[in-house]
Parts: sequence; C-alpha cells; structure tokens
Amino acid sequence: MGFKCGIVGLPNVGKSTLFNALTSSKNAQAANFPFCTIDPNIGIVDVPDERVVKLSTISKSKKTINANITFVDIAGLVKGASKGEGLGNKFLSHIREVDAVIHLVRCFDSENIQHVNKNIDPINDLEIIKTEILLSDINQLEKKLQKNSKKKMSDKQIELLENVLNKLNKNESLMENYDIESKKLLKETGLISTKPYIIVCNVDENSVKSGNKYTQLLKKEYSNKKFITICADIESQIIDLKPDERENYMKNIGLEKTGLDKLITTGYDLLNLNTFFTSGPEESRAWTIRKNTEAQKAAGVIHSDFEKNFIRAEAVSYEDFKKYGGFEKAKENGKLRLEGKNYLVKDGDVLFFRVNP
Repeated sequence: MGFKCGIVGLPNVGKSTLFNALTSSKNAQAANFPFCTIDPNIGIVDVPDERVVKLSTISKSKKTINANITFVDIAGLVKGASKGEGLGNKFLSHIREVDAVIHLVRCFDSENIQHVNKNIDPINDLEIIKTEILLSDINQLEKKLQKNSKKKMSDKQIELLENVLNKLNKNESLMENYDIESKKLLKETGLISTKPYIIVCNVDENSVKSGNKYTQLLKKEYSNKKFITICADIESQIIDLKPDERENYMKNIGLEKTGLDKLITTGYDLLNLNTFFTSGPEESRAWTIRKNTEAQKAAGVIHSDFEKNFIRAEAVSYEDFKKYGGFEKAKENGKLRLEGKNYLVKDGDVLFFRVNP
C-alpha cells in the first residue's frame, strides 16, 4: 500500500535540498533561482522502525524490509498559481495526487539565497500557498457544480459539494468526519484543502535546536498544527557521512534525532497509519495499513489472494514476540491469539495468515 507526501512551498525555501536529504540522493536539482524544479521528483523512503530489525534478529531472517513512504518534490508555487502564474496549474495538479502535504517554510536569513518576495516573512509565505490552494479548490468545485456535471450527481452529492464550497468561500476548516461515500467523492474531486499537512520550518544551523524568531511566530499563529524544525543544509551533510561519523557529528551539534527521521515518522502518523509485521526465516517485514483495518483487508496488503481466501490470522504482539523469542515460544506461553476476518489489526501485531490453498 503506497502513501505519498508532497513537499510544497515558495521557490527557494529548500524543498529540493530537503528532498535530496530525505531520499539520500541528488535527484532534485537545487539552485538559487525560481522554478528550477518543474516536473516533480519522486523518492521512496524507508520508515525508521527498530522493531522490524529486532524481529529479524529473533527469527534469523535472511531479509529485513521496512515500510516506506513516497515523497514528492513539487515545484515552488507563487502568488497567482491558481490562475496559472509560474506554471501554477501544473504544480497544483501534482499536489492533488498526494495523500498529505509537507509545507516547507523558509525561517532563515541569507544574503546569498534569493527570496521570491524579498523579505523573510514565514506567515505571509504560508498564507500565499494556503490562499492559492484555497482558490484552486474553489475553482475545482465550481467546475464540478456546473450544470452539465450536476446531471451526473445525486442530490446528496450536490448538497455535499455546495456545502464544502460554501465553507471554502468563508475560509472555514474542512476537517470534519464525513461518511465513506462523502470522503470518496471529495477525494475524486481532488480537493487539496482536505489533505492533512505538516508545517516544516527550514532554519539555519544555529537555530536547529531551539528555533528562532521566525519559528516562534509560526508556532504562535498556527498552534493547532503539526510542526517540525529542521535545517535542510545540515540534513544534506549528514547523509554523506558514514554511520559512525554521522553519530559523532549529531552529538557535536546536539541533535538526538535527525529532522528527516522526525519528518518521516510524523508523516506516517499524520496519514493515520499503523504497522503490522510478518516474521520468519526468509524475511521480517513491516507492512503499512490504515488504522482500524480489519484482518482480512490487512491480508490483502500482502497479496490479493490472501484476502480472498482468508481463514484466520494468528497474532502475537511485538512485545510478546520479543519477550518470548518468537511465535512458537509465545504460543507455548499462551500469548498467541486466533483472530477472525473482522479483527482490527493493532500497531505492532506480528501476524501469520491462514488461507485456503
């Protein structure tokens, strides 16, 4: 099951530098002029999880496979993007395809790196992007509600889209619990405003531990949002170091955890995801599912035949698997559970699926 996080922001805020560090690559061109990224760069990143490494050790697995998230480096948006400024329509279409948005904001001063608006004002920068996304969504809904399109929709669907359009025009939040049918329609409409997002403050090296005046302003203004503070330049340096050198470098600058690790795990959490595991001699593997996924659906993540021919799931919690040293020992100690198709898989479950041949 693949999940995508899109990195957005104004030009020259460090998106491509961050992407390169995230993916341990040099795929995205990083340059000191607007629109150096036009087509999106895409990279698949492992989700750090010590549990799958431990399971692999216990099971003496030949392979260890982490869960992953796809990151998309989307070109810089500018004021007027919703009307096509700066290739805006193309860039906005790329954002519609992701599951969550990472909004990178410049929170550092530099005479060497241009800023599209000359002055460093992270709140204004954030509002420019939010406004362009809002205007784009309003335009998208208005098209959907045109006379010809309305004929293809039920009264309930029309009422939903008109309600959402009214909220967008008033700049009201869309973060409410819609039913499954409504969520499906909104997803098909491609609204960006319904996507969860993280504000990521890109700071200078001296501000990475405690932040600065810019990060303080943002946190005060958007206190109800998820925040991460990183220094994209530091992160890009860290990826070029050997593991032992990386550890020493982080210790010297006072970093316990890389900003990238925080970003990956926060993105995983933001998308409301859980991890279950399979573990044996051949491989130990982490699998990604939505929270509250039923066992039969979880089996389908491994293979569609597993879902179709599901009999039951044999489940051991990660903690019990680790404590007793594997499936068999956990079973001997009464810690193995037999679960049916409607069982809601918990984060950290180690599962073995029984299926009809």
